[in-house]
Amino acid sequence: MTGKPINFLSVLVRFDWFTETEEEERAQLGVSCLLYQTVDWFDLSRSLSFRANNVFQSQKTVSSSLWGGGNKEKGIDNREHRRVAKQQLRRMGERADTTFKTTGSKWLLPVSEHLGFPLDQVNFLACQLFALAAAFWFRLYLSPSHANPLVRHAVATLLGIAFLIFCFGWYSAHILTVVVASYLIIIKADINSVHRYSMVTAMGYLTVCQVSRVFIFNYGILSTDFSGPLMIVTQKITTLAFQLHDGMCKKSEQLTPEQKLLAINVRPSLIEYLSYNLNFLSVLVGPCSNYMDYIDFIEGRHISQRLRQHSGTCNGQNGYDKTPNPSPRNAVCKKLLVCSGCMLFFLVVTRSLPITYNVDPDFVSHAPFLTRLIYAFFSIQAARPKFYFAWTLADAVNNAAGFGFLGMDENGKPSWDLICNLNILGIETATSFKTFIDNWNIQTGIWLKTVCYDRAPKHRLALTFILSALWHGVYPGYYFTFITAIPITMAARAIRRSVRHYFLGSRGLKLGYDILTWAATQLAICYTVMPFLLLAVEPTLVYYRSMYFHVHIISILAAIALHRKHKPRDPSATTKTLSSASSSSCSAQCQPVHSNNNDKVD
Repeated sequence: MTGKPINFLSVLVRFDWFTETEEEERAQLGVSCLLYQTVDWFDLSRSLSFRANNVFQSQKTVSSSLWGGGNKEKGIDNREHRRVAKQQLRRMGERADTTFKTTGSKWLLPVSEHLGFPLDQVNFLACQLFALAAAFWFRLYLSPSHANPLVRHAVATLLGIAFLIFCFGWYSAHILTVVVASYLIIIKADINSVHRYSMVTAMGYLTVCQVSRVFIFNYGILSTDFSGPLMIVTQKITTLAFQLHDGMCKKSEQLTPEQKLLAINVRPSLIEYLSYNLNFLSVLVGPCSNYMDYIDFIEGRHISQRLRQHSGTCNGQNGYDKTPNPSPRNAVCKKLLVCSGCMLFFLVVTRSLPITYNVDPDFVSHAPFLTRLIYAFFSIQAARPKFYFAWTLADAVNNAAGFGFLGMDENGKPSWDLICNLNILGIETATSFKTFIDNWNIQTGIWLKTVCYDRAPKHRLALTFILSALWHGVYPGYYFTFITAIPITMAARAIRRSVRHYFLGSRGLKLGYDILTWAATQLAICYTVMPFLLLAVEPTLVYYRSMYFHVHIISILAAIALHRKHKPRDPSATTKTLSSASSSSCSAQCQPVHSNNNDKVD
């Protein structure tokens, strides 16, 4: 989604657009550097094939050359420095042009060149739009009343594999390999250890691929980013394995109500396993769903069962068995409208607020602290719509096929948010770190809760954040983000427990408290996720030094000071909270009950 600045930069350098006078030439070079910085290489696809650290070093070198670099004392002519800077910018532009290549299909290359978008992203968007059309066809003409489950499984699987090959070419073999290997584990391994073997295999293969991509980036070799689908497949493989272990090895009293509902009692067949992991609805960008929900969808029970749950009866006297299934048309249209708004925002606003400018040497050295803080806040806010777009479009694709029905809401209208991945309003109005996490990447939160947080004997919070970082990849910035999140989460819990009740006496105090905690939460999120986008160690440390590590210091001191002020909650109360949350999940619309940390932070 960031091709135009690269092309424009190449044109500027290739045709020597720079002016003759020293002052004008320096200004134009500065503009060119800024244009280069607007290349948001840490996009959703992570498709650019150069390393963040190298680019950061190149930017510093060019900046030094542009502004003299202190070489006047050595008698070196500034025009020579500007000539070197031009050459470096030209090399940057040529290197960036490699991002228009892909290991997938080249059929849409003319479209890519016309729009100025990287080809792999054009391929991805084309597949998602085709999937949207195919999903409507799948629901209307390949419904359970028109086709048996075997046909529906086969079509969904073949389309999914076709999308993988179209987008990633031979790299799709990685995804197919880990799925087949995991199925062999499901069939052949001891059922008492199947969840452990599956976790080690899927996470191990994902980590090896992530490490390989980092080394490929280091050496500048072309690498189409297949890790996104591999990450989704890893979630599905491990979720199914743990739920299979719950259903075949554990007694009913050992399971929570939610685990009982989702437990799998029979090993899946090969076609069921392939369809669950590789179906075209979620193979590219997810979201991860539960195996039992997906099988109910394929076999035609998905909507009817949830309508019965909503009515509170299973005797068929409520009339739901005799009425047509609710149509997802309105839900799909609303979500596509959100996608359009997010795309427009990205094209108009996001590109004008590059994240990399937060670590620009000149900006860090000369801008006041408050200016740097405000720019960081707005640049992080502007980076979100691209995630909103991808996840909302994926949700719309599933809904168009008839998958994702949650039940009837409090107004008696159908809700299609069973597998939604975010709650935009909840994110933008979050007044606590927990609320933000609960509403961001919801299905990944469910996965972390299912396979780690609910099952870890101790250190659940730390282990959950570590697993999340490992799943995302091996870039150092990911680990900076998730390690930083631990003390912030602990501090947020301690502060909330200590002071919140003082502000509940009046509406005015509560409003003031909400405004203050909203600002604090958004700034803390900004501080925490910045390394996630910067990726490399050096720019991360530059950013944190420019912020004086203030959030680290404040959160650690608050967590220590308030740690012993309140006793831990009664475990039985926690159990009751989780039980009630699970029982109400059918009527909620993407609520925090689906989080990976339901009882971590109050």
